[in-house]
Amino acid sequence: MENYSLWSLAKHALSGHRRWTPAWHSREPKSRYDVVIVGGGGQGLATAYYLAKNHGITNVAVLEKGWLGGGNTGRNTTAIRSNYFYPESTNFFERSLKLYEGLSKELNYNVMLSQHGVLTLAHSPHQLDGLERWSNSIQLQGIDAEMLDLAQVREFMPLLDTSPDARYPVLGGFIQRRGGVARHDAVAWGYARGADNLGVDIIQNCEVTGFRLGGNRIKGVDTKNGFIEADKVVIAVAGHSSVLARMAGVNLPITSVPLQAMVSEPIKPVLSGIVISPLVHAYVSQSDRGEILMGGRADAYPSYGQRGTLSALEETVSATLNLFPTFSRLKLMRQWAGIVDISPDSSPILGKTPVTALYISAGWGTGGFKAIPVGGETLAYTVANDRAHPLIEPFGMDRFITGRFVNEAAAAGVEH
Repeated sequence: MENYSLWSLAKHALSGHRRWTPAWHSREPKSRYDVVIVGGGGQGLATAYYLAKNHGITNVAVLEKGWLGGGNTGRNTTAIRSNYFYPESTNFFERSLKLYEGLSKELNYNVMLSQHGVLTLAHSPHQLDGLERWSNSIQLQGIDAEMLDLAQVREFMPLLDTSPDARYPVLGGFIQRRGGVARHDAVAWGYARGADNLGVDIIQNCEVTGFRLGGNRIKGVDTKNGFIEADKVVIAVAGHSSVLARMAGVNLPITSVPLQAMVSEPIKPVLSGIVISPLVHAYVSQSDRGEILMGGRADAYPSYGQRGTLSALEETVSATLNLFPTFSRLKLMRQWAGIVDISPDSSPILGKTPVTALYISAGWGTGGFKAIPVGGETLAYTVANDRAHPLIEPFGMDRFITGRFVNEAAAAGVEH
């Protein structure tokens, strides 16, 4: 890791944020690239980084209509875990978790990974039985998981209301202790700097307005900065995937809805790890700045609004207070929404599209941030070799024709 003296930090802190060395260069677009990636969030930046690092493809442009990480990457709740149910998902997300565990060293950039555990609660015997089946399933797949009784839940999360007269009494749960959080903007910036150092062009404020095809093959993209020719194009724009794909004549089976999150005023550390309650529809953690971070259900109707609705906000706060009544004294500081693109089986859509040389990273729903490293690594392989990486073969668009769904709606839960 880079070392900065206290004098160096003080000097930069007092300089009014001037004279900092840029982490990456902001380039002007060239007329042609081997690969153009539409979307400057975590998935797009990671794909560019691994194209250059693993496959030597450096004539790559990442086009972002705004600023890097300004979409879902900067609007999620940073949970990282691999405790899904089916082998296709657990293998995929476990690879991502392992990449996260070495990402700060890999990128020489501190992504602030904190593995304090992810606890999922059960409020009924039926739920407890379901969690035990879930825990057993992923343990058989080599993924760490551990059932907790009520006393162990209380020890892990003392502030949680575990009293018998709670509105939703807690009976137990299961935990993935390697799960945790990372700093969302640090992940984006780390991949951006890494890709830039390898020769990738990062181009901000460059909105894509259309795609040009020759027959059924992609030829390039139209942008507000002009036409850019490309041998291959990747769409990685999260909640707006269906809008961009439709410009190229591809209809995606996804629905885009706002998913809200909010934080309280900062307080001293009181929570360790993340707690999730699928029944009350809330997940709660504490940020590195001391804020209590809360999230819950997605909004009830499709929208591209990044604010969400008052009803969803009220339900999330109410659900959180059912778990942590003492938080009722806290003030809510701010709230926001990300646009999640949900596929019919709540699993991602990755790989080739019906248009030759057009690839997609979409349908992430609530799982995009935790999958940034593996999504980028596997899609880069797919683009470089024009065949699906083994880890994403189950997540191709053809599964909606064959019916071989990977239904992770339950395991996706309410987490983001």
